[in-house]
Amino acid sequence: QVHLVESGGGLVQAGGSLRLSCAASGIIFSINTMGWYRQAPGKQRELVASITRGDSTNYADSVKGRFTISRDNAKNAVFLQMNSLKPEDTAVYYCNADVVTAYIWGQGTQVTVSS
Repeated sequence: QVHLVESGGGLVQAGGSLRLSCAASGIIFSINTMGWYRQAPGKQRELVASITRGDSTNYADSVKGRFTISRDNAKNAVFLQMNSLKPEDTAVYYCNADVVTAYIWGQGTQVTVSS
């Protein structure tokens, strides 16, 4: 069974930065695409950024130029560097991984941006 554990969330002022990390553990044969999603109160969960095993990336328009996704295949980890944060970035951020047989979700980490 594969588990994802996120870390790095917190409270930051507008314009600040945070770096989220997500590590997969368990019996892992291969991880294809990994991604970050977020869900704000009263809103649907949305894709923030994703990255393939070959490092092709995709970003939501709202975070382009501010967020950078990266991964370390040797450590089964994915990261999200968030710069120039805005209050509208406030949400619970979830890590997601395609482990071939299933899509796995982390437990989420809260990011709060104060104005």
